[in-house]
Amino acid sequence: MEHTRHPLSPRLDHCPEGLPRDAYLSPDWFAREMAAVFGSQWVCAGRLADLTPGTMRRGKLGLADVVLCRAEDGAVAAFHNSCRHRGSELCREATEPLGKLIRCRYHAWAYAADDGRLVATGPAHPTADFDRAAHGLAVVAAQVWNGFVFLNASADPGPIGADAPLSTLDNWPMAGLVTGHTWVHEIDCNWKSFWENYSECLHCPGIHPELCDLVPVYKTGVMGVSEALGWTPDQPLPASTLKPGAQTWTASGAPCGPEFPGLTPAERAAGHSFVTMWPSAYMVAHVDYVRSVRIEPLGPERTRLTAQWHFSPDTLAQPGFDVGAVAAFAITVMRQDGAAAEMNQRGMHSPAFIAARLMPEEYEIHRFQRWILAQMEGTA
Repeated sequence: MEHTRHPLSPRLDHCPEGLPRDAYLSPDWFAREMAAVFGSQWVCAGRLADLTPGTMRRGKLGLADVVLCRAEDGAVAAFHNSCRHRGSELCREATEPLGKLIRCRYHAWAYAADDGRLVATGPAHPTADFDRAAHGLAVVAAQVWNGFVFLNASADPGPIGADAPLSTLDNWPMAGLVTGHTWVHEIDCNWKSFWENYSECLHCPGIHPELCDLVPVYKTGVMGVSEALGWTPDQPLPASTLKPGAQTWTASGAPCGPEFPGLTPAERAAGHSFVTMWPSAYMVAHVDYVRSVRIEPLGPERTRLTAQWHFSPDTLAQPGFDVGAVAAFAITVMRQDGAAAEMNQRGMHSPAFIAARLMPEEYEIHRFQRWILAQMEGTA
């Protein structure tokens, strides 16, 4: 039937209530999220190749100030950015040189850069009751996945998780890709407002004319054909999710360079393969490049987006290659998304707004919100 929902469709069979207003406006709610979500989940810290060996970089994991270290031999380690003496910060700038030791500028305590063990206490002479082994730096878990560094401040981090199997991108030469372009954009909205906009396409017909032209199904307000009313599993899938003649997300739809050779016909036909890694990042793989987007909360109503475009060295080496022109299409889409999320954020200040009422097509938002509440259980 044209207006029925098939049991295998991801669309909801009801219209649930969304998160309460405080989830987007309250400093207290935000602080609890930073501890329970960003302070306990794997957070993407960018590309390993973008962190020069022999340097350390300062960052945030929820409420925790951390330092990511890359030794001269390429080894990666991370620690809380706090000296075990009296708590002074260790890395003061965004990026600093790193030798074999991390030295505190305050009282000259020094720690091994590979494992954080305490090596020296400067001019201080501890007495016999001081346990040197118990005063190493507090370690932050670090893992490299597909050339990206992920950090986790939890005592028991578990595996890196995503909405799709991590093998989804196995046919892309991820570790060997080179960052060709970086775009940083701050928006006036709660970090969840951006994620929720990302998680549905009801807004696409009114917000994204260029994207809807490239991906025709988005014109109907859904992200995939199985979300439509009347869909059944026996319906043939379209040959491609992109419009006829388009192969990738560029203004023309044409690849910007050599296509990755290891992709399957289905991966080529898809036009885009998304991997979503709550709470901090998503990746979009195309036949010719990969885009990563990191989401960093700056406050209850301020969020930083860091988008990067990753290419094969052969693509970047093309004479006259214009990386900015390739990035321009997705930047247009992300600017539109940011403006939509800001519009939504402003409207939630109204005392008339209590909580959203989600539509069946917003199943991914519902899943995201249930995940948030599960992480925050017991934090009130």
